[in-house]
Formats: sequence, structure tokens, C-alpha cells
Amino acid sequence: MVRIEDYAVVGDLHTAALISTEGSIDWLCLPRFDSPACFNALLDTPESGRWRIAPAGAGECTRRSYRRHTLILETEWETDDGAVRVIDFMPPRDEVADIVRIVEGIHGQVRMRGELALRFDYGHIMPWVRRDSRGLHAIAGPDSAYLATNAPLRGEHMHTVSDFTVKAGERVPFVLTWAPSHVRRPRSVDPEVVLESTEKFWRDWSGQCKVSGPYKDAVERSLITLKALTYAPTGGIVAAVTTSLPEQLGGPRNWDYRFCWLRDATLTLQSLLAVGYTAEAAAWRDWLLRAVAGDPADLQIMYGIHGERRLPEMELPWLSGYEDSSPVRIGNGAAGQLQLDVWGEVLDCLSLTRNSLLTHPDEAWDVQVALMEYLEGVWNQPDNGLWEMRGPRRHFTHSKVMAWVAADRMVKGVRESGLPGPADRWEALRDTIRNDVMTHGFDADRNTFTQSYGRPELDASLLLIPRVGFLPPDDPRVIGTIDAIQRELTEDGFLLRYRPEVSDDGLPGGEGVFLACSFWLVEALLGAGRHRQATQLFERLLALRNDVGLLSEEWGVQSARHLGNTPQAFSHFALVTSALQLQQRRTKRSNRPLRAGTAL
Repeated sequence: MVRIEDYAVVGDLHTAALISTEGSIDWLCLPRFDSPACFNALLDTPESGRWRIAPAGAGECTRRSYRRHTLILETEWETDDGAVRVIDFMPPRDEVADIVRIVEGIHGQVRMRGELALRFDYGHIMPWVRRDSRGLHAIAGPDSAYLATNAPLRGEHMHTVSDFTVKAGERVPFVLTWAPSHVRRPRSVDPEVVLESTEKFWRDWSGQCKVSGPYKDAVERSLITLKALTYAPTGGIVAAVTTSLPEQLGGPRNWDYRFCWLRDATLTLQSLLAVGYTAEAAAWRDWLLRAVAGDPADLQIMYGIHGERRLPEMELPWLSGYEDSSPVRIGNGAAGQLQLDVWGEVLDCLSLTRNSLLTHPDEAWDVQVALMEYLEGVWNQPDNGLWEMRGPRRHFTHSKVMAWVAADRMVKGVRESGLPGPADRWEALRDTIRNDVMTHGFDADRNTFTQSYGRPELDASLLLIPRVGFLPPDDPRVIGTIDAIQRELTEDGFLLRYRPEVSDDGLPGGEGVFLACSFWLVEALLGAGRHRQATQLFERLLALRNDVGLLSEEWGVQSARHLGNTPQAFSHFALVTSALQLQQRRTKRSNRPLRAGTAL
């Protein structure tokens, strides 16, 4: 079984594919919401297809890495007869998706074997395949695929097989193209030409990064990964390109993450603006404004890459799931939950962009006012919380804190930017929410904030209290919360979101430590003046990245494996902001939490 951390990602800013250390492409996520999987539904399941190119009879690779400053993956094998390299990438696309694989001989000569099994509709449909002068053509329903190569091809047991030998200095290219089945065959790309243009694209993009210090390479790799999770036509950034990779091996906590979460917006903008990517930040902001347009009461926690609102959740019983982790789900029912923190996230996000992007405030202010006016009437309602709990609604402390953030940012929009609005009323609301949180969300006997009102459980989201400005980072109540969370929510020094077994989240089973939350702890420790402890934790987190610098959603302390969907945007956002905080503290240029547009 290929582990989750054995995968690297390549993409073209519309589409992404995961490639394993075995040389197999086991996932291709297409941009059309109604048909987001081409080769596979899930990583390496028996029902799914895959495309493997590797030495005949060989196991895992001996070395792989991305070309510096790019998303071009190079995988090398050493055999008794020689060495070979496979170069994998997806050229930034125009109308269709191309995956290019170039087999390059390094020394000696190596017998290679390619195996392609195409499966559409989440592994449910085996396409018709026919040969032509350029390779093969596969078609089923709305999907078609074309494989072009000068290597020999033959059919074998419902697979397309290619056996060939590559010598030192030789290069054997393969190009697999996806297109809608109703259009004519797309033009073929020249593998060597698009390799050069793809490398230039990524090097030019990476060259805009304004980061220095010891964590520069880690930050750059995370930013490239985040760029790969961007859908260029709309500016939306998906949480991950996979669905149903388990938070507990063999368990039921398997969710579809191929959507855009609003709460990612603030963290995204902070990381992008702080390192100089204003175009991407502006595109994400514009996506956000389009997505939330409409009745403020209909605000959702997530949307599709085009801003789609209907994301119905369903299970696929014909798939056994990754390592028998079922059910396999597509869509996400949490889109219909009430999560009051998202109003604060959106208003905080738009506040951050007001000065940084130098946009005319009228573009967003009317939307902000409408959202705030709705929140005024519902902030004191119970909700499902930011972790999308499927148990009973509660008064989550984080949700109330983010309602305070919403009121605070709106007050500042009026007082500091001269925008129209009832600042006195919003100031009074801000004070009311603050008093409510301090009265019901803080346990004075234990000197800690709690996950929800009237209950003793803790939650990693409480670490964000100083980050959003609700209290100073060195406030005794913040310090007490950090200490309590370290005592009660850590495993091997890493942080759980909460304790599922006591938090009544409506789901069976458990999960691993949550990587983004562990990065939040890094920032909280820095704010508390515990610089050495923060640095040690950050570097331990960096060590959890796979061999090409990627992180999934969670880490299994007992299994020492990645868990959850991958690569995970939330983990990489948090890595970037933590690294920037550490760099700021190292240079002693600021003692405040990082905000968007901060100069490094």
C-alpha cells in the first residue's frame, strides 16, 4: 500500500495529479464540478485506475525531488543495469489538461514498463479504448483521454502496456491529454517545448517571493503548493485536491476537500500579501466577493471553485476506500451548516485587503455592511463551530470571538477609513460580545478559555484569540489557555483540534494531530515569549513534511504517517505564517502577530 506521504503533486492551475514513489499517477482531479475524477476516485484502491511508469520489476524510487523553484517532479531509479529518471509535470493549460512524462536515461540501459488503466466516474466506468497512429484514444460519457508516445503500446488484461528500454542520453516522452468527449481531438503538445515553458513559468512565479531567512525554501515550497491548489480562471483555492483520505485509517472520518473554504481566506491573504503575491491575493478576494454575493443569511462556509453553492454529499458504495476507510464521499454536507465564525472571517479578510490591495472600498463595503447587519441579529445563536461538528449546535467560544472580530473590523472601517456606517452601534455590539465571551467562555478556576459555553472541553481554535486581536498575546488568560491546551490536547508535543471522545462531535472514531493547529501553537508560543519552544516545535513540524516538502491535513502519532486529504492548503498556509512570524522575531522587527502586508 502506498502511504499518503508517498505522493507528490503536479498541476496546471486548473487540474492536479498525485504521483507516488512507485512511479504511478493515482489521482487526477478535473475542474468540472460534476466530474472531478478522471483516472481514479481514490488513491491506489483496487477499483481505480492508475498510470505507472517505472523500471520493469522495480519497487520504489531511489530519489525524487522538485526542480528548484518549480512544480516539475523528477524521480530516479537505480537498477543493476543502469539508472533512469522520470520527469513529470503539467504545463499551464489553455483549454485541455496535459500530463507529460519524460523517461530519461542517466547511465547504462534500463528496461522500463508502463501500465495505464483509465477509469472514469470515480472508478465506475471503464472507457472504450482504440489505437490510432499517435497512440490511443479512450472515451466514456463526457470524458475522453488521448495518450501520445513513440514507445510501443499493447493491450493486456484491460490495461494498456508499454515495454521499452531506455539508454543513457535517450528521452522517451508520453503525453496524456484529457478533453471533453464532444470536442475534436486537441492539438498535441511538444513535450520538450512545454517542459521549457513550464519551468520558466514556475521560476518566474517563484522569483516574486519576498522571503529570506532559514525557512525560505520551506516557505517557497508551500507557496508553490498553494499556487497549485488555485483554480486560475476564478481565483478560488481548494482545501485539497483529494476526497475521502481518512483522518483515521480504516475509520469513517473521510471528507471531500475539493472546495473553497471561506475561513481560509484571511490566512491565505496574510500569507500571499506578506510575501509579495498581490495578484493572487486580489484574485482570491474577487472570488470571495462573487461567492458571498446574495442574501447574507445564505452565507455558506464553503463553495465550489466557480462559487457553486450546492455541494450535496453522497457516498460511493462501489469503492472500498483508502486502506478500507469507508464510506467514500463526494460533496460535503457541512456546506449547509451554520458556522457563525465565517462572517468574522469574511469581514476580517476584506478589512485586510482594504489598504494592502489599494482597491476602491465601495467595491466591498456594501457587502460588508449587509453581512454585519445580518450578524447583529444572529451572533448569539448556537452553531456547529469551525470544525463542522455534526452533533448538537452549541455556543462555541471561537464563533463568538469571530463575531467580535466582525464588529471590530467594521468599527475600524468607519473610524479609520472614513466609510459610512453606525460605528457607535457596532462599538456597543463589540463590547457586548466581548463581555459575553469573558463571562461564558472563560473558566476562571482553571484560567483557560473553553471550547463552548458551559462545558469544560478545550479547543485548539482558542489559540487564535491573540492572533485576531481579542486579547494581547501575553495576557495571563491567554497564557493560561496555552498551558491548558498543552496539557490536555497534545500528543507527542503536537496538537489535536479537540478530543473527539469527549467533545460530542456526532461522529464515531478518532483522528490524528491537526497540523495547522500545531502551527497555531507555534505562533501562540511566540506571542507568549517562549521563542525557543516555538522554534523547536516549528522545526519538528517541518520534519513531518514528506520528501518533497508536502503536508497532509493530519499526522498519526502512533502510526507515524500522514492522515487526511493531501496536500492540505490549511497546513501550508499555517506553515507560511508561522515561518514569517519566526523570521520577524529573529530579526526583532515586530512583537505583534503577523498581519497582511507586513514587510519582511
